[in-house]
Amino acid sequence: MSSTQPVFDPEKYKKTTEAQWDVAAEAWHRWGPLLAEWLGPATELMFDMAAIKPGCRVLDVACGAGEQTITAARRVGETGYVLATDLSQGILEFAAMAAAEAGLKNVETKVLDGENLDTLPQNSFDAVISRVGMIYFPDQQKALKGMRHVLKEGGRAAAMVYSTADRNQFFSNPVSIIRRKANLPAPLPGQPGPFSLGAEGVLVDAFKQAGFKDVISETVDAPVMLSSAKECLRFEKESFGALHQMLSGLSEREQQEVWDEIETDLKQFESDGAFRGPCELIIVAGTK
Repeated sequence: MSSTQPVFDPEKYKKTTEAQWDVAAEAWHRWGPLLAEWLGPATELMFDMAAIKPGCRVLDVACGAGEQTITAARRVGETGYVLATDLSQGILEFAAMAAAEAGLKNVETKVLDGENLDTLPQNSFDAVISRVGMIYFPDQQKALKGMRHVLKEGGRAAAMVYSTADRNQFFSNPVSIIRRKANLPAPLPGQPGPFSLGAEGVLVDAFKQAGFKDVISETVDAPVMLSSAKECLRFEKESFGALHQMLSGLSEREQQEVWDEIETDLKQFESDGAFRGPCELIIVAGTK
């Protein structure tokens, strides 16, 4: 009998991803201050590259708990509008709550797969943003073409992603340790992942292929600044549901051994009583 090679199933992947974000929703909301500090400067650059200004109508794709949604809503002001979309109903509830707590009346939320943006009205937004969301889309071209569909002529889309694994060791090291200890196979061809758009030129080419013009790219050093390796491990354990899924085949004792090894590895990024986890981001923007 010939063994058949497993094939990546995008629909199953999306259901798993949705469930992971539902579970991690509260943690992403709670860690909002860290996200604001860690990703804040790169987020402002993404907004600049998307030409977001007062009065703009903005679509936030795969918005998560909405920390950047709030920042965008403040930037566009009372005359502007932000529609925050995500696959996960659970995490969107935190985004809506955060907007209400901030007293913002120019934010709406909608459960929507980032690959199905063509269900929104055409030519209805001045800008589209996606912060570390496109890495989860199996069909990135469909997502980008959907962004282009909803943009007004001359509007801009901007996406932020991690660069390569070797420049994002705060996360790539834990993933590789888990993959080795749990004896997991390499990701299947076509499977999305944290660094799937990180190689030089990959996201730029994707934007151009989807029909965007005036495509620009910026690389940003964005270290994760925390008090210790232990705190970084806590952030990752609480916020990244995929890690737990990867470990699910191991016993409780084996899982604890993996977490201990990860913490030991992350200690290499501790210095002078603080933790500085290597992270590099790429932001690409283009015009319709």
